[in-house]
Amino acid sequence: MKNNRGKISSQTYQKHLDFQRIGNLAVRQAQEENHRLGLPNVYSRNGQVIFEMPNGEIIVKKGEKPD
Repeated sequence: MKNNRGKISSQTYQKHLDFQRIGNLAVRQAQEENHRLGLPNVYSRNGQVIFEMPNGEIIVKKGEKPD
């Protein structure tokens, strides 16, 4: 919770760090599982779709508008 100065307590900050660590671990595990299954990891950055293939190849697709 925020105190009257607009800052969060150390307990709230610690919980935030815990949630972030758990989320990061879950993402890494999902990425590894995708690669084990032969699936790419797909990201979006600056309007581009980026495919990280299981063999390490990176494929970038410019933002394409659907028909």
